[in-house]
Amino acid sequence: MSEANTERTSARPGLVLVPLLVGCAVAVALGAYGRIHQPTGQAIFTLGFSGMINMKVWLATIAAALGLFQLGSALRIFRVYGSGDAPKWLRTAHRISGALAVTVSAPVAFHCLWAIGLSDFDARTLAHSLLGCGFYGAFVAKMLTLHMRGLPGWALPLFGGLTFTALVSLWFTSAFWFFQNVGFPQF
Repeated sequence: MSEANTERTSARPGLVLVPLLVGCAVAVALGAYGRIHQPTGQAIFTLGFSGMINMKVWLATIAAALGLFQLGSALRIFRVYGSGDAPKWLRTAHRISGALAVTVSAPVAFHCLWAIGLSDFDARTLAHSLLGCGFYGAFVAKMLTLHMRGLPGWALPLFGGLTFTALVSLWFTSAFWFFQNVGFPQF
């Protein structure tokens, strides 16, 4: 019996609850912090950008672009398109782009929580706040899924898809909205 078949027959679908519950706990903890923390309204740093909003819009756009690469590379790695095995460099590029996407998104999330908190000014800001919490929860669940044995084969695409969907939805409720309603910010 091949290794893949052994993993499928020993998969325990109930184990999916572990990354799911841990991811939910992370999302709820971020939301609770964002709700109880007194927002400062001030940037702590801007990483060389001319302002906090400029930094957030451009870093969110970079994270979303990296997320799109993540999707495309994952689909190729899992043979959804193309023939044969994906090139070895693509797996490395996939890992690096994922690490970069989360790294680039971290200052944005930090400033959102610190300066603004969990916002419910209107439907867009509430959705954005909840998606932000959900993104990091989904990301933690995806990372746990990568390192847990015995999960069914659909667990990684599920949590990877949730992470990607939250990231792109975050971008649409923030940077895209900003581009549409305010304009392109300077660097």
